[in-house]
Amino acid sequence: MKNICFYFQIHQPISLKRYRFFEIGQDHYYYDDFQTEQRIRHLVEKAYLPSNKVLSEMIRSSNGKFKCAFSISGVALEQLEQYAPEVIDSFKELAKTGSVEFLTEPYAHSLSSIFNASELELQVKKHAELIESLFGKKPTAFRNAEMIYNDEIGEIISKLGYKTILIDEARQVFGWKSPNYVYNHSYLPKVKLLVRNNKLSDDISFRFSNQQWNAYPLTANKFIDWIISMPENEKIINVWMGYEALGVFQAAETGIYDFFRALPFNAIEQKVSFMLPSEVSKKFDSAGAIVAPYPISWHGNEKDISAWTGNDLQQEALNKLYAVSERVHLCNDRPLQHDWLMLQSTDHFRYMSHKDCYGSPYESPYDAFTNYMNVLADFLERVEAQYPTTIENEELNELLKTINHQEKEIQDLEIEVKKLKARKTQTNTSTSN
Repeated sequence: MKNICFYFQIHQPISLKRYRFFEIGQDHYYYDDFQTEQRIRHLVEKAYLPSNKVLSEMIRSSNGKFKCAFSISGVALEQLEQYAPEVIDSFKELAKTGSVEFLTEPYAHSLSSIFNASELELQVKKHAELIESLFGKKPTAFRNAEMIYNDEIGEIISKLGYKTILIDEARQVFGWKSPNYVYNHSYLPKVKLLVRNNKLSDDISFRFSNQQWNAYPLTANKFIDWIISMPENEKIINVWMGYEALGVFQAAETGIYDFFRALPFNAIEQKVSFMLPSEVSKKFDSAGAIVAPYPISWHGNEKDISAWTGNDLQQEALNKLYAVSERVHLCNDRPLQHDWLMLQSTDHFRYMSHKDCYGSPYESPYDAFTNYMNVLADFLERVEAQYPTTIENEELNELLKTINHQEKEIQDLEIEVKKLKARKTQTNTSTSN
């Protein structure tokens, strides 16, 4: 039997305002709230709410047989909670169906997996806690920002308890291998790797409404026929895309929602089922190990990380940002820590790219770099004011160890207090009886 694993990504950065050089040290608020709200409301009305409604109908009409997964960055969730809480409510309703899985990723949709492993771990934990608090279930599968992956990242994520990782079909890693199998980490066989089927995913995301495409028009029946015609032993087809594909990249007028509504009926008729990433990982054995010594992503034809790190502008911004990671985590300044997360979103660095700055609000990569570095200069001054660079990193590390040790002691004491209270309550109950 063939199985389709649908997954949708939602991430939107908080827009930075035009921040001038003379504002450094004077203005500590970096964001264009109007632009951010305008963009979020547009996406909510065109994509998120109508798409959630359609998916809910699909789940209901198929008696729960249609299933799909989401990864929503912490940055996006914050914006939705502020500007469109009704979307959060609609996702909670989807969660109640049991047919939707929420994945975890770095909270800030950041490049921490490349630049700072400790930061990656903190953000994954923070994001997992938010997902569990909102949707009632702890995530068990991981999808990195921009689907960035290599062996080292896989090992870090494994140590955090995740045994399912979503990655892209990058030819420099897969070669002749088909994406329609489950694979495993190169030296951690228990870590399952699920692979995006690039062609089928992009057929929906980008080619669906293209009348020059030789497969136009794409119908649900045709799509399912493609899947059942695949080799018999290729049993899992991962169709993953940004959620904006529904309603924005492919507007409602293109028939995209009619296509999705028809999918469950056509799939069930042809004995094709839908599965969640965690289900796929549990059900299917690995077809072999994937060796990924260098980072891959789901971006462009190269499937590398050059869109965010490929030029000197990006490297300078990223190195200066992550150089202060330890100092930021030592402070208790909540606005500073929040800014730290918001400034890590991958989008800020892609806007500095000479090869792909799609969706950039700036006139040029240099304009994006200048604006970001002005903001970063002010941010670094605030960090410097709390933990000057005259303090050596070794001193900072010792201080951080002390703080972490104290936090653990406090946690242990709180657990002990709870146990004593429970014991006292039990004793009083027994005495009264």
